[in-house]
Amino acid sequence: MTAAEETLARAFERQRPRLLRVAYATTGSLAEAEDCVQEAWLRLRGVPDPLAIRDLPSWLTRTVGRLALDALGSARARRERYVGTWLPEPLVESDDPAERVTLDESVSMALLVVLEQLTPAERTAFLLHDVFGLPFEEVAAVVGRTPAAVRQLASRARRHVERGLPRFPPTHGEQAALVAAFAEACRDGDLKRLITLLDPDVVVRGDGGGRVSALPEPVRGVEDVARWLLAFTRRPPRRVRTALVNGAVGLVLEDADGVRSVLAATVDAGRITALDVVRNPDKLTAVRD
Repeated sequence: MTAAEETLARAFERQRPRLLRVAYATTGSLAEAEDCVQEAWLRLRGVPDPLAIRDLPSWLTRTVGRLALDALGSARARRERYVGTWLPEPLVESDDPAERVTLDESVSMALLVVLEQLTPAERTAFLLHDVFGLPFEEVAAVVGRTPAAVRQLASRARRHVERGLPRFPPTHGEQAALVAAFAEACRDGDLKRLITLLDPDVVVRGDGGGRVSALPEPVRGVEDVARWLLAFTRRPPRRVRTALVNGAVGLVLEDADGVRSVLAATVDAGRITALDVVRNPDKLTAVRD
């Protein structure tokens, strides 16, 4: 590798974490995100004089944004045939402070679930401008709209996101304490205690992808969700551990049949407002034991 190639590779590697967040937040799939980032690297190497690019981070963000938007369009067609509820692939990290990786709000499960309700263009405009800081003029080149149209896309998306995200999110310690109390109430079959931890309008969603058993559709309301949770955990799981799931404290479980689940909890004003349970093994290949 020449000195120029080494310089380019180092510059790209410095941007890789950000680029992965851009692509993952757009697609909800780590595998697709990695494919987008790798393709961006190949395109960068194909530029006649890549070191002459004036703003490499912006160039790479635009390129990955375009690739992720294309990937999302193809994925939407596949998801129409998906069995049951589709949830984003969870990002699971150790909850040990010595090993913890800092993840920003761009990959929170709550945000990704809300983004699924947007059009691909709205999602891309919001993420690239509001989350990753690209000017509307640059976003316009990615989505193929005028800057004025992109402003409208981002504005509509922003209003939708603001309605869907927690108004009073917890600190890390508050999230950890609530998830621990939740796990204990499920373990003990304590319905009354469980109800006190759940928001009256709580929703639980499950994603088995047709590979393993999961909720066919979301369950809503505190009493129905609490009873479903106790039924789900009636047979004690083989293993339960806390972990960071998309940056917030959640749970990794292995049930009595050996099926793994990753549970992401969304908390607002001291209560759990949503539980997203990913059981599709294709989405859990990166989860460590």
